[in-house]
Amino acid sequence: MTEQTWNAFTVERKDRVAQVTLIGPGKGNAQGPDFWRELPLIFAELDADPEVRAVVLAGSGKHFSFGLDLAAMAPMMAPVLGDKAQAAPRTAFHDDIKKMQRSINAVADCRKPVVAAIQGWCIGGAVDLVTAADIRYASADAKFSIREVKVAIVADMGTLARLPAIIGDGHMRELALTGKDIDAARAEKIGLVNDVFADADAVLAAAHATAAEIAANPPLVVHGIKDVLDHSRSAGVDDSLRYVAAWNAAFLASEDIGEAMAAVFQKRTPDFKGR
Repeated sequence: MTEQTWNAFTVERKDRVAQVTLIGPGKGNAQGPDFWRELPLIFAELDADPEVRAVVLAGSGKHFSFGLDLAAMAPMMAPVLGDKAQAAPRTAFHDDIKKMQRSINAVADCRKPVVAAIQGWCIGGAVDLVTAADIRYASADAKFSIREVKVAIVADMGTLARLPAIIGDGHMRELALTGKDIDAARAEKIGLVNDVFADADAVLAAAHATAAEIAANPPLVVHGIKDVLDHSRSAGVDDSLRYVAAWNAAFLASEDIGEAMAAVFQKRTPDFKGR
């Protein structure tokens, strides 16, 4: 496979394990246009590479990812945020949501098992990303938040579809409806992560150790295990993703989302009116 240079990631391969690392370019590895464009291309290549048998997904720097880069993605959202948005911009926005969902789906659908190594903040769209992984490890300083509710958005990239099977319905509803932050210890307690390690180096080493164990097993059997495990829930995930894409295309526009965006950029608490 020809190595490529990516804007939002680095990809390294060694001993049948690939490491995909988020590198920005936004602050805190925020998910901007390059992230959404490159992610499915990278995982399609890794899925097709016979020399890769497992993938480690990591973040560079102090944090895994701050989630959606609101400033960079604003041009995509702007046409439907006005009070006169008609069918054409809403249809285009619906198409954009589906395209972004396919980016996260590429991680979940990869036949090579994916082990996420999470340090620091894992917010919003970053939770979407790690719920698409097969196994999640965290450093002791990791913090998680399904933050979309705080910016007047229904999470639409997979968290609401995949996380109930990981942590259960009650924990899922608590996190999604409050937008609260939880630390690594709570994340481990509710099953969001498999294990917690001392620091970023330790969690990355653990992820590679598990990936190496997987890579040593018969690859066709590993693919089969993933396929069987995913089969029973794939229809539900697909249905949920289709529904939330339609919901947000229809109902995302509100005074509250405008207030949320303004509050983010002005660094203040938003005042939501339910309009």
